[in-house]
Amino acid sequence: MAVQSSPPVLGLLAHDLRWTIVGLLADSDLRTGELVARTGQAPSLVSYHLGRLREAGLVSARRSAADGRDSYHTLDLDALGQAVAAIGVRPGLLADVPAAPAQVLFICSGNSSRSPMAEGWLNHLGGGRVTARSAGVTPGPLHPLAATAMAEHGVDISGHRPAHVSAFAGPSFGRVITLCDRAREECGELPGAAAHWSIPNPAQAHPPDIDAFRATARELRTRVRYLLSAVSR
Repeated sequence: MAVQSSPPVLGLLAHDLRWTIVGLLADSDLRTGELVARTGQAPSLVSYHLGRLREAGLVSARRSAADGRDSYHTLDLDALGQAVAAIGVRPGLLADVPAAPAQVLFICSGNSSRSPMAEGWLNHLGGGRVTARSAGVTPGPLHPLAATAMAEHGVDISGHRPAHVSAFAGPSFGRVITLCDRAREECGELPGAAAHWSIPNPAQAHPPDIDAFRATARELRTRVRYLLSAVSR
């Protein structure tokens, strides 16, 4: 048998710092400064390796809605899943289903689109193994296009009622996830294992049509599928 060439992604992910960055971003979208603080490495070094991951299509950057001078780095979970599948291994951060029940709280600004959509996906895909709730910093009524976009996937969130984040100060959640850059800044210390997904508000798209909400539904479905592997760890 001829010697086979190893997949290029194997060398990319074999670097300790790049693998560390991938692991951190699998859990939460983070800014460069946060990656620097968590890895203890020089900003120039972290930026260089982020650039390598972006070139490979594994990481993208999204301008912060809270501070336009900063950006959040996001891991493309499906791209990483395909890359490691080509290697023939499956790391724990990309496992499929939780082993035990868990409670997750999603938070965005208005609790009108992103967080109820994420709540709907997790309750739907979790099959009773996970209980999801959602809340907002300044709650408002459910956006009708959010309900429409989710209904296209067979997920009914039409009965959602907005709640203020203070209503969940007492309950214990295994994971608390902010979906809005402004909400992350305003919430301060959060209960549970906090993570952040930098998801644009579909209601602020230009124009705010059903396609913007469909894109949000697709992104949230992907993230929630991989979240199911982490909530029980």
